[in-house]
Amino acid sequence: MDKSCKTPRWQMLKAQLNNLSPRLFIKKLNALEECIVIDVRTPKEFNQGHIHNAINISYLEEDFWDRLKKYAPSKYFFIYCRSGRRSIRACTLMRNGGFENERIFNLDGGYSLFLEEGH
Repeated sequence: MDKSCKTPRWQMLKAQLNNLSPRLFIKKLNALEECIVIDVRTPKEFNQGHIHNAINISYLEEDFWDRLKKYAPSKYFFIYCRSGRRSIRACTLMRNGGFENERIFNLDGGYSLFLEEGH
């Protein structure tokens, strides 16, 4: 009898985060002060288009965590990537690294869905 977990790990991690649809992501971003929008895609992806005022901190770079740690955890963080998988990992790392989960928001569906919905 196979007792292994059938739920992919990324879905289990995602369930522990504050996931917002593109519409709610923008609405919450506009409603809060002290916000930092972080695009965790590669610089090449970022240069092809990104959310207004986003900064690029690629999840795939060696200095990813060092660059994140420079921000005060009292800020609100809005994290996104292309499809949502890298941002799930980034948000999980932030939460596990001491950032408050209530201040971290993941763009559900990523930048692709954001564009698809006309934002």
